[in-house]
Amino acid sequence: MVSRLIGAHRAADPLAPLTAREREVLALMAEGRTNVGIARRLWLTHRTVETHVSSILAKLGLANSTEDHRRVLAVLLYLNRP
Repeated sequence: MVSRLIGAHRAADPLAPLTAREREVLALMAEGRTNVGIARRLWLTHRTVETHVSSILAKLGLANSTEDHRRVLAVLLYLNRP
């Protein structure tokens, strides 16, 4: 029963596939920070932040969209999560 409840909660959370670090990067994206700003805040390289952002977009199903502002859509998912 507990596993069903936990599984149902995870299924409802679009951010469930993200790691803790990816959630941290997404939260900073939601604050309006650039990749450089995120890198400075988290003491990471710019390239590492780019990798995290790419991973976030892929896990949220936004990696292949060329007509949408993927970063904005990812932030909207973050802000509207249950």
